[in-house]
Amino acid sequence: MTTIVRDIFVFVTAAIFVAASVLIATGAGAHEFKVGTLDIGHPWSRPTPKDANVAGGYLTITNKGKTADRLIGGESPAASQIEVHEVVDVDGMTKTRPLANGIEIKPGKTIELKPGALRIVLLGLKEPFQLGQKIKGTLVFEKAGPVEIVYNVEENAGAAVSGVAGASAQHKHH
Repeated sequence: MTTIVRDIFVFVTAAIFVAASVLIATGAGAHEFKVGTLDIGHPWSRPTPKDANVAGGYLTITNKGKTADRLIGGESPAASQIEVHEVVDVDGMTKTRPLANGIEIKPGKTIELKPGALRIVLLGLKEPFQLGQKIKGTLVFEKAGPVEIVYNVEENAGAAVSGVAGASAQHKHH
């Protein structure tokens, strides 16, 4: 009988440990927002040089609904303007340009806004972004409406391999 009790104790202890580990892992890394049927995952931006007037915003958007929606803009107290941009190649130079109609998120799909690709551009920064800072913002969707988010200011070591220069080099057209 004591062997059975010990085995049950070991099993229950292991189950609690696994459950706690999962909660800690997802809770510590969780940085998600929701509006309607849209899930916004881990908004972030990079630290900016002290003279920068522009920053990129990156995140994922998953549409769990049955109809398409569209990211059409946003705002932030940290910037005078927010635009949704795409990255294009013009005469061998990588540049960004605003998307007048925003970004469509089809039902059941996830889009990723990331360095070297689609992104949110924060223009007219009020002050530089510093590592570890939290930047408040709002995203606006055509159907779901506005949602308040927070951009974590963090490094992204993998972005250097994307082939796109830093934010100040990418946004010379502003």
